Amino acid sequence: LLNRVQNIDKGVELDCHSVEFDDVRYHIQVATRYPQFMQLSMSLPTPPPETVFFGGLPFGAIEAVKATYGLIAQILDPPKDGYNLTMKLNFAKLPLDEDEQYDLLIKVASLREVVLGAPLRVVLKHLASRTVAPDIDQLVALVHRPKESFFLVPKDNKVTVVFPMRFKDSVDTVLATSFLQEFVGSKGSASLNNAPPCFWSPSPPPELEGAPSQALSANAGFFTFVISARHVEGRKLDRTVWSLLTFHAYVSYHVKGSRLKCISRAPKEGKKSGKHAKGASSENREDD
Repeated sequence: LLNRVQNIDKGVELDCHSVEFDDVRYHIQVATRYPQFMQLSMSLPTPPPETVFFGGLPFGAIEAVKATYGLIAQILDPPKDGYNLTMKLNFAKLPLDEDEQYDLLIKVASLREVVLGAPLRVVLKHLASRTVAPDIDQLVALVHRPKESFFLVPKDNKVTVVFPMRFKDSVDTVLATSFLQEFVGSKGSASLNNAPPCFWSPSPPPELEGAPSQALSANAGFFTFVISARHVEGRKLDRTVWSLLTFHAYVSYHVKGSRLKCISRAPKEGKKSGKHAKGASSENREDD
């Protein structure tokens, strides 16, 4: 984006597709004739039945987009076919100050957080003021992966966030379960005293009472964070929203890392076993 803004006058045509976290798709288009404009389309993960979308978007998303991007973004209605949101960005209206310009471009690159995080941000903003958002359910389901949701239980003094953890591969399931249990254990360290309390359980926690049965199938258990007002004060709000939105991706990253480590160790262990076997065989021949 920064390169595009810095070279607007060159008028280079752009038409590309990209994917973020394997679940959000983007289509970016710039015409040679109008290099100051960029059309950005976004396709969200398919929502499960228990989540609520308005006009193809999570509640609060339109308001969040308008508040975040202001004059540089025009929401096109209807969006491009196959996408949930299409925006027309006018780079000619970017702030003249370089720092402000850079900050706004970072926000454009964070569109996933702005849109998918909109309902989460609404709930956590109310928590910061120790209130509960009006007309909100006692149990809120938010989409975060294709046909998968995580849950919020909002109260005026805390918001309980529960992730049903699912993995397709049996090895990944075992590694994820182990990692999540170790993650809970690490919270006892002094450096993490200010982090939100967290819990892992193999079965649905009481907070998910009333959730549809299809949303409670989790082969790697259920992970819970308890967010209080001090975790969302000031700039902490953005960090907390991002951390919760990307929690499954964070666990997946560590699972893949553990799997690669196991694979890289296998040849070494095989060589060691071979040497031991060869040595034992030689000893047996000498005994004979």
